[in-house]
Amino acid sequence: MDDSTNLCLACGLCCDGTVIGFVQLGREELPAYRDMMDVENSNGEGFFLQPCKKFCDGCTIYTNRPKQCAKYECALLKALDEKELAFDAAVEITKEVKLKKIALQERLDSLQIKLHSQSFYFQMAELNKLLLNNGAELLATQDHLALRAELNQLDSLLSSKFGGSMF
Repeated sequence: MDDSTNLCLACGLCCDGTVIGFVQLGREELPAYRDMMDVENSNGEGFFLQPCKKFCDGCTIYTNRPKQCAKYECALLKALDEKELAFDAAVEITKEVKLKKIALQERLDSLQIKLHSQSFYFQMAELNKLLLNNGAELLATQDHLALRAELNQLDSLLSSKFGGSMF
């Protein structure tokens, strides 16, 4: 396998719902993926929310993944392919994002903030909206200020290294 494939399989941040909130499926893909995943249908089109049900410490359908998944290239992968970034540096960036994600989830748990979405991507958009709408009352404590800072740091990292923002 080449470095690009190895990075994708080691990273998984698009599959676990960190970088992407959903995957659009073409009409021709619906029959194959409807049985594998919780596919939502709308006017003959389909999609599934992240995290992908076929992601478990790596993509279990990588060679037969949906077209949108196969075409997707984050900025980190592009930088690796264009030799602007070494493989080890790219892996370190993915580790940093994963650690920030874990820290953010732990802080949410400790603050007992309940979010409705199952997808981390949409949870962070929901959290951002909650903090913006109820900012004065939620940001009254140091814990909530730290939560806001962690959310902004993660979004900044995703934006600068992966080319996508959660909000």
